[in-house]
Amino acid sequence: MSNAAVTTKPAHLKVLAIIVLAFGALFAVSGTATWLLVAGNLRAEQITVADDAASFAGELVDTPWEAWAQADIINHHALESSGGLTYAELDREDPARATVMNGSFLRASLFTSVLAFGVSLLVFGLGVVFIITGEALRRIAAKVEAPVAVVPATERV
Repeated sequence: MSNAAVTTKPAHLKVLAIIVLAFGALFAVSGTATWLLVAGNLRAEQITVADDAASFAGELVDTPWEAWAQADIINHHALESSGGLTYAELDREDPARATVMNGSFLRASLFTSVLAFGVSLLVFGLGVVFIITGEALRRIAAKVEAPVAVVPATERV
């Protein structure tokens, strides 16, 4: 006596693969779009890295590393104008306090763009991982057969 298994393709695995692929595509496109939007908005501000910056001197700020370099030199200039004191360390009546405060605001804005670049790169990377995972699931779903029932074979004499 033998048993034969009735099999079917697991539809839930195929659906999962499609969902993962769709999210992967969405994340990859969203990450890319965000990167381009942040770069475009920074470019529109026409900020150039100061000539005395440690790197990227004279470059238009439209990448995270240029934004970081400009934020760093702004900090250097602000501390230089205040004798090495931060905003919190300056007396309220010190005229350098406004300059240090503006420098702090500018640095915060540039660091926000650096953060936005990082998040967009993370989202893009997750999209790529999801696409690879979704494709792997799709290929597995095409090859896997799931047992539905076991049907006893008829006995032969």
